[in-house]
Amino acid sequence: MASSGTIITHVYTSRAEIPVSGALVALLQPNPGGKATLLALRITDESGRTAPVRLATPDLSQGTSPGGSVPYTLIDLWCEAPGYGYQVVESIEIYPGVETVQDVELIPLSRPENIGSTNGNTTVITPPTL
Repeated sequence: MASSGTIITHVYTSRAEIPVSGALVALLQPNPGGKATLLALRITDESGRTAPVRLATPDLSQGTSPGGSVPYTLIDLWCEAPGYGYQVVESIEIYPGVETVQDVELIPLSRPENIGSTNGNTTVITPPTL
């Protein structure tokens, strides 16, 4: 029997957990050799949450005996939003019949800074655009 679990991502900034709307969340399944398979892309709503994503998992009974397989699916998550640094969360366990909520804190990027001046020319470093 096929099993599944779900994941919702909660994206926020600061200790006050201010929601970040419009963040892009990519769910990836790591593969041997370093390449990953894209499972889903979601955008956070005004509450900083994504819609649930249902993912296939091993049947729970497969992980209850010694030597059996793990009773969960491992995924990685990549998250970015304009004006924030990106965040990667690795090895998230998705269990059958369970709704997982993964919190992701994004850190705001600083404004461009003047680094120095040579011969009257100012060098400006601008944070990368995500």
